[in-house]
Amino acid sequence: MALLLVILKAIIEIAALALLARFIVGIFNWGRRQDNFVYQLLALVTKPFVSAVRLVTPRMVVDQHIPLATFLVLVFAWLVVLFQLDRQCHADPGQAGCEKVQRQQR
Repeated sequence: MALLLVILKAIIEIAALALLARFIVGIFNWGRRQDNFVYQLLALVTKPFVSAVRLVTPRMVVDQHIPLATFLVLVFAWLVVLFQLDRQCHADPGQAGCEKVQRQQR
């Protein structure tokens, strides 16, 4: 179970960092960000997460705010997974994926 949580945590971290990088790239090229190759690549990476958040948010939320909402959902999910991972590793420290927790306890 801990290994699954480590994998999920890594996926969440990649998606959140890609959203952050997409925002930073967009700042430097705001008017023509849709033409920027790096921005398009980051948008491709984050599209499944942004689409999922768009599905669960009400239509009154503007589409421009969905990436920010996605980032906040990912941060919250990361915290939940992090606490669950800590809980799992304290319950059974011999699991795969608990090596970091074991090293921090020493």
